[in-house]
Amino acid sequence: MFTTITLQNFRGFPSFKLENLGRINLLVGENNSGKTSILEAVEVLCSRGTVESLGKVMNRRGEYLEWEEDDLKQWERVFDIRHLFYGHEIEPNRFFSISGTTEDSRETLSGLVQFKNGSREPKTPGGYQGNPTDDLSALLMDDGNQLEFQLEWHRGKESEQRKMRLLFSAGLPVNPIRYGTRRLRDLETPKSRIQFVNSSSLTTEKMIDLFEQLVLNPEEKLVQEALQIVEPRIERIASVRSRINRNSDSRGGFVVRLSDSDRRIPIGSMGDGIWRILGIALATICAEGGVLLIDEIDTGLHFTALSKMWEMIWKTAIRLNVQVFATTHNSDCWMSLATIANQESSAKHGIRIHRIERGKNTSVVFTDREIVVAAERGFEVR
Repeated sequence: MFTTITLQNFRGFPSFKLENLGRINLLVGENNSGKTSILEAVEVLCSRGTVESLGKVMNRRGEYLEWEEDDLKQWERVFDIRHLFYGHEIEPNRFFSISGTTEDSRETLSGLVQFKNGSREPKTPGGYQGNPTDDLSALLMDDGNQLEFQLEWHRGKESEQRKMRLLFSAGLPVNPIRYGTRRLRDLETPKSRIQFVNSSSLTTEKMIDLFEQLVLNPEEKLVQEALQIVEPRIERIASVRSRINRNSDSRGGFVVRLSDSDRRIPIGSMGDGIWRILGIALATICAEGGVLLIDEIDTGLHFTALSKMWEMIWKTAIRLNVQVFATTHNSDCWMSLATIANQESSAKHGIRIHRIERGKNTSVVFTDREIVVAAERGFEVR
C-alpha cells in the first residue's frame, strides 16, 4: 500500500503531498480543489504512464482537439497534454512528476516535454513570449523543430520509458504508434491492478467484462451480497450480452432474480442505487492486490445505504489487499465511514479522511479515532 503520494506540476498542483495514507482514503474538499486530479495521478502512476492510461484520463475530461490532415482530408483527434501540466501550459523542458512510497519501495512517473534529438533549440534566449500556445504552434511549423513527450517510470531496478512525437499545439495522437512512439527499457512484469469508477459509474461493457472474471468463483457471491445492500430480495444476478447492451448509454446487460418472483428482472429497471453498487462491488473485487479509485462515491445512493456500502468495501479491501481512494462532498458519506473507523480492526489497516484545500501543499489528515470523534460531536471535516 502507498503511504505517501507526491505531485509536482501536475494538474492544479505546483507541489502537493498526501501523507499518512491508510487502507481506505476519503478525499473531501471544495469544488475544484483537486480531489479528482489526485485520483488520476494515482491511476497514471499505477499504470506506469502508458499511453492508454493517459488517454483514459484525458478522454474523461474531454481534453482533446480535432484537426484536419491536409494530405488525407481526414479528421484526426489528438489529446491536448497541456492540461496535464500545472497552469495548462507547456514549453520545452517543462515537466510533471508523480511518486508514491510504500513501506519498502518508491515508485515514480515523470512526464517531460523536450525537443526531439536533432531538432533545433528555440532561437529566442528568453523562451516564448505572449500566448504560449501561439508561440509553440509557430515554432513547430518549422520542420526543423519537433517536440517529444517523454514518460519515464521507475521502481527499484525496474524502469520503463516512452517517447511520443507531439503534433501541433502539444497534441498527443490517439494512435501514437502511427507517429513513432518508442518504448524503451520495458520490463515484462505484472502491472498493478487498478480500477477507476467515475461519478457516472462504469459502462455496461466494462461491468460485464468485470463480472465475467468472477463467474463461478467464490467472489461472485460478494457481488450478490453487495446488491442486497440496496435490495434485500435479490437472490441471483447474471450477465446477458447483446449488441444493444454494449451501448455505453444503456443500463442493460444484467438481470436479477428476486426472492418473491420467478421472472428475470432487468437490472436497469431497479434504479440508480443498484447500478452504482454493482459497479463499485465489481471494481473492488477486480482490483485485488491493487488500487480502487472512486470519484463521488456516494452518487445515486441513499444515506441509509452508505454504512453498508463502506462495510462491503472495507471487508473486501482487507480480504483482497486493495487500497481505496474515493472522493465525496456529502457529509452523510464521511459520517457513515465513521461507523467502520470505530471498529477495532480499523486501526491496524487504517482509515483516513484527507481534506484538500486550494493553495495548500499538504492535506489535512483525520485518523480513525479523529473521524469517530468528529462524527460523535458533529464536527465538520469537509
